[in-house]
Amino acid sequence: MIAPRRGMVLAAGRGERMRPLSDRTPKPLIEIAGRSMLDRMLDRFEGLDLVVVNVWHLADLVAEAAARRSRPPVILSREAELLDTGGGALKALPLLGADPFVVANGDVLLSEAGRDALSVLARAWRDEDMEALLLVVPRERAGGFGGAGDFFMEPGGGLTRRGGAARAPFVYASVQIVHPRLFADAPEAPFSFNLLWDRAIATGRLHGVLHRGGWFTVDTPANLAAAERWLAGQP
Repeated sequence: MIAPRRGMVLAAGRGERMRPLSDRTPKPLIEIAGRSMLDRMLDRFEGLDLVVVNVWHLADLVAEAAARRSRPPVILSREAELLDTGGGALKALPLLGADPFVVANGDVLLSEAGRDALSVLARAWRDEDMEALLLVVPRERAGGFGGAGDFFMEPGGGLTRRGGAARAPFVYASVQIVHPRLFADAPEAPFSFNLLWDRAIATGRLHGVLHRGGWFTVDTPANLAAAERWLAGQP
């Protein structure tokens, strides 16, 4: 078991599908049942030694929100241009160190059943044969998700893409452990984590672990009310 001591919350994006709300409020700062999605995710990271939050769109508002917290310790990674998920993490690597670390999206909701999500990931991490370990949720329990699914998962946890299949049973639940070696030879231009995951799939080093709690993606103004109803029904 590994217990990462550092983490990153991705909070730089414009949130195009959440417009017009995201024109004046960064998507991670939109409140669900009285608390922002960023605060709810940072709550899960309170035990870490350091958390990096990347910022670009309305960066000063995110910085102000992070500064109001006493835990966890937060450092900002400011982006001069939007670097996408993978590019943002690559820029932050000097702050995150040489050991595996946690990365989470700052604009989703999670609930736990039993062990918390970070503990589930830590217990499943195997440094010798993984570059990234993704928390995944069954598609039928992916709240607010209307897609066909992201991954198939083998009995040992190996992940493969949906590819040409009509549906895949698992959806990425927005939290992962990654090793810095995942970024070897990564491009300098903005890029998504999908690029790195596909390279890890090709070498059999992308794995998943089942999230037994709930997950809800809050991606449009239309599903804000649904997200609040979902959250009210969680343990």
